Amino acid sequence: MNPNLSFDFTVDKANHTIRIRRAFAGSLDLVWDAWTLPELLDQWWAPRPYRTETKSMNFTEGGTWLYAMISPENEKHWCKNDYRTIAPGKSFSGLDAFCDEHGAVNTAMPRTLWTNVFTATDGTTLVNITALYDNLADLEKVIAMGFKEGLTLALGNLDELLLTLNK
Repeated sequence: MNPNLSFDFTVDKANHTIRIRRAFAGSLDLVWDAWTLPELLDQWWAPRPYRTETKSMNFTEGGTWLYAMISPENEKHWCKNDYRTIAPGKSFSGLDAFCDEHGAVNTAMPRTLWTNVFTATDGTTLVNITALYDNLADLEKVIAMGFKEGLTLALGNLDELLLTLNK
């Protein structure tokens, strides 16, 4: 990560949330596309050495992104995001879940309500992310699973992708 780009990661146990504030070296349009187009998401979303493969994506309110995070051993870990709100170029929210390859939710695992807000700044784009959980136990479970480490690696992948797309 470019040390000149901001990155804040705050856990708020009282409100069952994680707040991430992350700047990216790219225009708002480019960063928005990287978060909303499957052909770009597949290039950065999974922390290496994993990779992402989109099975289907309908980026509309009420639509779903169904994807797998694939291990180096080719094990597929299925997830989906049910999009709730979309303000093009500004923000979107969605309810994320672990699931099977058909999108049936794994109810033994926590769900995350993501809200991502995009703001153009001086030559960069700031993404403010709020990840909300139903309860403290769910929040603590995702933290123990390595949420911060995995997301940090994935966002670093996005930094690398933006370098290639900005050319």
